[in-house]
Amino acid sequence: MSITAHQVVTLHYVLSDVLNDGSKQVLDDSQARNKPLEYLHGHDNIVPGLESALAGQTAGAELSVQLMPADAYGVRNEALVQEVSRGSFGNAELEPGSRFQTEGEAGPQIVTVLEVDGDRVTVDTNHPLAGRTLNYKVTILDVREATRAELAKGHPLPPGTEHSKVEDRKVL
Repeated sequence: MSITAHQVVTLHYVLSDVLNDGSKQVLDDSQARNKPLEYLHGHDNIVPGLESALAGQTAGAELSVQLMPADAYGVRNEALVQEVSRGSFGNAELEPGSRFQTEGEAGPQIVTVLEVDGDRVTVDTNHPLAGRTLNYKVTILDVREATRAELAKGHPLPPGTEHSKVEDRKVL
């Protein structure tokens, strides 16, 4: 079965990028974690460039995909680096590199602390992988039709989840 919209795909991947010195840096490895990725194709569950590269592939396929920033987590936007009040973080311990998830205008977003200077904190709301060229090595393990419940929810669900127990979130 070829990967098309409304199918659940299970795969293993190794995500890496290339450092300035030319060496590869592995950022994530689903096989090393013994946890394959399962996603609903055509429902924006994964970065757009990877989803496009997987379209038409079948179980057993192995492929390498290089994604430019615009096809992955976007280009860096320096306007998303801002200075905010320390009070915005409550009692949280802050140091450069600390990350928090907050609710942004378009949904959840990751905030990275760049600098703490007294009552002022410089934060970056770009995705941590924004602006980076990413390399995926993918092995497709399984492709199956999504259940009615998965289509209603917009992502894969545990086996046996009944559609009557799921609130519709997506319109097909």
